[in-house]
Amino acid sequence: MSTAKDWQQVESDYYMQTVRRVPVTLVRGKDSTVWDDKGKEYLDFVGGWATATLGHSHPAMTEAIAEQAATLIQTSNAFYTVPQIELAQLLIDNSCMDRVFFCNSGAEAVEGAIKVARRYGALHKDGAYEIITALESFHGRTMTTVAATGQPHYQEGFKPLTPGFVHVPFNDMAAIREATSERTVAVMLEPVQGEGGVNVPDPDYLPAVRAWCDENNLLLILDEVQTGVGRLGHLFGYQAFGVEPDVMSLAKGLGGGVPIGAFLTKDHADALTYGDHGSTYGGNVLTTAAARAVIRTVLEEDIPGRVRASGERLLGALKGLADRHSSIAEVRGMGLLAAVQFKDEIAGDLLTACLERGMLVNRVRPNALRLMPPLTLTDEDMDKGVAILEDAIASVSG
Repeated sequence: MSTAKDWQQVESDYYMQTVRRVPVTLVRGKDSTVWDDKGKEYLDFVGGWATATLGHSHPAMTEAIAEQAATLIQTSNAFYTVPQIELAQLLIDNSCMDRVFFCNSGAEAVEGAIKVARRYGALHKDGAYEIITALESFHGRTMTTVAATGQPHYQEGFKPLTPGFVHVPFNDMAAIREATSERTVAVMLEPVQGEGGVNVPDPDYLPAVRAWCDENNLLLILDEVQTGVGRLGHLFGYQAFGVEPDVMSLAKGLGGGVPIGAFLTKDHADALTYGDHGSTYGGNVLTTAAARAVIRTVLEEDIPGRVRASGERLLGALKGLADRHSSIAEVRGMGLLAAVQFKDEIAGDLLTACLERGMLVNRVRPNALRLMPPLTLTDEDMDKGVAILEDAIASVSG
């Protein structure tokens, strides 16, 4: 039987080296716990990169996937399928949006939102096409979403970039006003920046952006790939800030670990028509059956309400760590999306120390760890995770 070292060597021989992987080969998961091929157990505070909405191998998902796989897996969007339509209805009936298109990933969802904005500008704004986005944002890794992303290191080696994006500081309303011109068609923001380090805006920021967009006939696009489906303690992140977007992108938590994305619009922003967009696998019957099970469970069990309570508890525990350890510069977050920032660049060492102690975390910055556990995280597992993190901090920084 192959060992973990064997699998990692095979990967290095055959797989494109685009990711610096953590040296663990995971083979099984249940709830907030995963196991590697040596049988070692880990508490998972990465959560499939914020995708494990219901935890690992939740019965609602596994049963929906097995039943659908045994019935019908793929047709084409030339035909109707029931899970796709029912998932669409669930999302629209429980949001402020009116229309949805399903795709395969977060990057595709953001690409779709960008296409909506470009088409809207062509129809209603004399060809306006520029989209204002934020520095430290992350919108995907396709050529166009890389250009939209406000982090230059993702763009190195891929120029010339897709034109049409203007980057301004996050949480700075004056910068958006200054950047707006006759070419501007939309402002695209994450309600809380995830890959940028879990940056939470001031409470009045998104309402001010919404008002500015209304005043200037601009679309407000909210990239909720990471913040949607309960992550911030609301079904959608926009609800935490008292605003409504014109266009919204979803992925990650929507599928609970199954690859699916979506972009949604209000009726006035629904600028696409026959032939403007499509996807062979987008919204296929297998992934929409899984996502339907996720959304139904999230609604029936009030997962967002549970996240509000557990998120408050987690942030309180992390701030307690900051009180006890001078190496911590800041704790920030919302719901079950949190970051612990350190005064020194020790996040890599801390990741290793947590790994040794049986916990998975994400080094989102050289000086910051990100925590994005399953939304079903229990208080017991939360306490266990905070204790492991504290022990790791003491071992690295004293």
